[in-house]
Amino acid sequence: MTTLTLGSTTPADLPVGRSRLIASEWTKLRTVRSTWWTLLAMAVVTLGVAAIAGSAVTHNWHTFSPVQRLTFDPTGITLKGLLFSQLIVGVLGVLVMSAEYGTGTIRATLAATPRRGRVLAAKAVVVGALALVAGEVLSFGAFLLGQSLLRAPAAHATLSQPGVLRAVVDGGVAVALLGLFALGLAAIVRHSAGAITTYVGVLLVLPLILQTLPTSFSQPILKFMPLHITNTVTSVVAVGIQGPSLSPWAGIGVLALDAAIAIGIGGTLLVRRDA
Repeated sequence: MTTLTLGSTTPADLPVGRSRLIASEWTKLRTVRSTWWTLLAMAVVTLGVAAIAGSAVTHNWHTFSPVQRLTFDPTGITLKGLLFSQLIVGVLGVLVMSAEYGTGTIRATLAATPRRGRVLAAKAVVVGALALVAGEVLSFGAFLLGQSLLRAPAAHATLSQPGVLRAVVDGGVAVALLGLFALGLAAIVRHSAGAITTYVGVLLVLPLILQTLPTSFSQPILKFMPLHITNTVTSVVAVGIQGPSLSPWAGIGVLALDAAIAIGIGGTLLVRRDA
């Protein structure tokens, strides 16, 4: 018979490998129905908007003025549905973290992994990977579907045209980065409703408030807002974008920085606060 003595190792003290921790988080995510309903909602809305946009432009092309035709962006119009994907993936990113606080299972998770920072890192890997794959599939799917419905004489785009492939790829990357940003907010707030409200506020409400203020004050700030950035990175023709904008790669960098800051603050609070 073995007797545990002071200083002996208990199961909770055993290190959990990174791969096992990531596998555990993936199991949690894929076995929850809300994950698949969320992805289905993203697909239906994003592809649906692309189909409607492509059909509507083709049907109404004869009503476009010469200026509208010259400044029309067939790539950007078919990727407009990614805004809804960004909203929905934010809900998924929040629930991955906040749901465990709501059910109390976060205590078991942290007990099994004393190094709390690894828990959030594993969640970030899983959420980021899933959101990136889903975002890219939907971005390319929306583009191809929308372009197939943009028929002559309406202008349409191909992936070989300058800036088009970059815009489509950036659309999927933006979805993934905003999912990680939402995960970080959930780690900070620890409450589903509060984190989702904060996410929607940053993504949609704050830009609307800024637009009501004098342009000398609002325009320098708006170009750093996620909504403005995603409009920029998914566009090829910049004429329809209001106000000054960051370059597409600078915009992606800002989104990545936002996600890193949110996860960094969330990780710090996760370590310092009680579960």
